Amino acid sequence: MRCPFCNSSDDKVLDSRPVDRADVVRRRRACKGCGKRFTTYERLEEMPLMIVKSDGRREPFLRDKLRRGILHACEKRPISIDTIDQLVDAVEYELKDYVMEVPSREIGEKVLKKLHAIDQVAYIRFASVYRNFSDIDSFLSEIKRLKSRKPLRKVSRPGGQLNLKKRNSVILSLN
Repeated sequence: MRCPFCNSSDDKVLDSRPVDRADVVRRRRACKGCGKRFTTYERLEEMPLMIVKSDGRREPFLRDKLRRGILHACEKRPISIDTIDQLVDAVEYELKDYVMEVPSREIGEKVLKKLHAIDQVAYIRFASVYRNFSDIDSFLSEIKRLKSRKPLRKVSRPGGQLNLKKRNSVILSLN
């Protein structure tokens, strides 16, 4: 940090504390060159994650936009808001590995993979928008692909609880 009085870069931090919000730090400094004191405010500069669309456009990643798309696909389905929020959290967490940019197709594929494990109807709905289905054949083709994967099987549990299982892992419980 350069002293605003003598332009020396040799200073000493006397006090450091967060201001109002936790992302701003106030530092009281003393210049070793001229001895004058000054205050600096430091803020972490966040670089927003940008989504690279299929046509090359870039737009910032918006968690709420992703959540709205998933909510729309899950409309009138037996999927709790908590499950949807967990799905959005998981996708957002996986995006932490990307630096500055992520292709939109990566996000779409991550969502589809997670929706497939939760609800096949929501999966088809999301896929129809994400993959831009143009006619009924597109839907039928995706449904055939979905059916060719290992299907969900119903397993009765004691106590009247019904669990839907896939590859030996419980993915949805209905009481």
